Amino acid sequence: MLDIKFLRANPEIVKENIKKKFQDEKLPLVDEVIKLDEECRATQGKCDELRNKRKTLSKQIDGLDKKGQTEEAEAVKQEVQAIKGELNELAKKESELKAKVREIMLVIPNIIDESVPVGKDDSENVEVKRFGEPAVPDFEVPYHVDIMEKLNGVDIDSARETSGQGFYYLMGDIARLHSAILSYARDFMIDKGFTYFIPPYMIRSNVVTGVMSFAEMEGMMYKIEGEDLYLIGTSEHSMIGRFIDKIVPEAKLPQTLTSYSPCFRKEVGAHGIEERGVYRIHQFEKQEMVVVCKPEESMDWFHKLYSYTVELFRSLDIPVRTLECCSGDLADLKVKSIDVEAWSPRQKKYFEVGSCSNLGDAQARRLNIRIKGSNGKKYLPHTLNNTVVAPPRMLIAFLENNLNADGSVNIPKPLRMYMGGKEIIKPE
Repeated sequence: MLDIKFLRANPEIVKENIKKKFQDEKLPLVDEVIKLDEECRATQGKCDELRNKRKTLSKQIDGLDKKGQTEEAEAVKQEVQAIKGELNELAKKESELKAKVREIMLVIPNIIDESVPVGKDDSENVEVKRFGEPAVPDFEVPYHVDIMEKLNGVDIDSARETSGQGFYYLMGDIARLHSAILSYARDFMIDKGFTYFIPPYMIRSNVVTGVMSFAEMEGMMYKIEGEDLYLIGTSEHSMIGRFIDKIVPEAKLPQTLTSYSPCFRKEVGAHGIEERGVYRIHQFEKQEMVVVCKPEESMDWFHKLYSYTVELFRSLDIPVRTLECCSGDLADLKVKSIDVEAWSPRQKKYFEVGSCSNLGDAQARRLNIRIKGSNGKKYLPHTLNNTVVAPPRMLIAFLENNLNADGSVNIPKPLRMYMGGKEIIKPE
């Protein structure tokens, strides 16, 4: 969410930013919110005038009562009563106007960074850099579910019976490998100096609207019926929500956190749920990294965060590339975003396995997160998040890049300690 003062002073910059995001239908909202804001401030000013007048008249009443001027005091009391009624009406109007202003401000997109390429959708995202040599083996790489089934590691048919489409059972060595990857990612981030968290898996609606846009919320979140609770789509939601309405001393910045959680997503949209696969599903697990920092440090942290994901994947000999998200592909709260994509030998192309985002002060403003500087003044921090790993999606890249011709899968050295020393998984 933008600062209303910034929008008030820079309406053309805000409109130009909307155009860069190809959301022209939102252009009228800028003038509308400016008009509502003016009306709101005028109403607030009138309320302040009436409160001051009421205060002055109340003092007059005390003076008149002391002098025994009962009739005069009664007349002033009636005037105060009339002011009270008018003030109540104006206060109600002010509250309604503030709510309307906030409602519109939540829809107007954040100002994107100057370095973000302008493009309509993800087809216009820009490759930044490749890490590792993508290779295609001299044997056919099966579909990832077929690889798992030969290793007796997945049961999608039974999950469809118990839970519906978009769910799965992981079993045996594949289930163990799934946990090993998460454990390795956890320790990898702890070694980077991040504090490990296991957060709540449900959050209230005020946290949901604080961390994401309405469009994302509608397409992602599962609501708990009859309660003000939502299942998280990623642990970033509850991790950023942890700071809601808090004032953090500047000396405690940056906050560098890494969190594990299951994630639950509707996956509503053009892509849909896979009938047979574990790439786009309703339930998965994830290791996340979250940073709360000074505004001037956020871009440095942005580059650090996605480099950690690249480093982790390369430590497992998986080729990856980074992809800069264009303006039209950025969610409304994001200032800048880079996807990390892993190489798929079967598809002979890269696919997304993680996303790193700088959200500027948008989440902090929505959640009222403030930093108390050394000079005593308060300001809004910047927030960032990035995927460390998100199996089982990451399993697809892992299995394809470590597969042997006989259907066995090699276990890289960093994972062996989490796999009981196993160096290879073989078909039964």
